[in-house]
This record gives sequence, C-alpha cells and structure tokens, in this order.
Amino acid sequence: MFHMNQNLKVVLAVEPVDLRKSFNGLYAVARNELGDIPEDGALFVFSNRSRNRITVHDQPYR
Repeated sequence: MFHMNQNLKVVLAVEPVDLRKSFNGLYAVARNELGDIPEDGALFVFSNRSRNRITVHDQPYR
C-alpha cells in the first residue's frame, strides 16, 4: 500500500521499460537511466512500450 502525502516524490519513466524486469532491473533503470536514487523513498512509475500497462514501485531495489 502506498501512503500519499505532500512530500511524496513520484518519478515517471517516460521511456518504455520491459515490465518483466525484476526489482534489480528496475533499480538499474531508476539509478542509471532516470538518474535517481531509489533509496530516497520515491514512487517509481514504469510503463510498457504500448503504454497500456504500468507498474509502480515504492522501492524497486528490494
């Protein structure tokens, strides 16, 4: 469950991502391609190539 508050940072990946990636793969995308640090407690939103599915992770490094 996600708890929303005004200090919550949401990071949206604008490029499509292979949603079959593991948490480690999404962690790598967050660190390397988005240039963000997943340990800072943001929500990370990823979509597939056809933009008809999304996945949201609060800590993709688990």
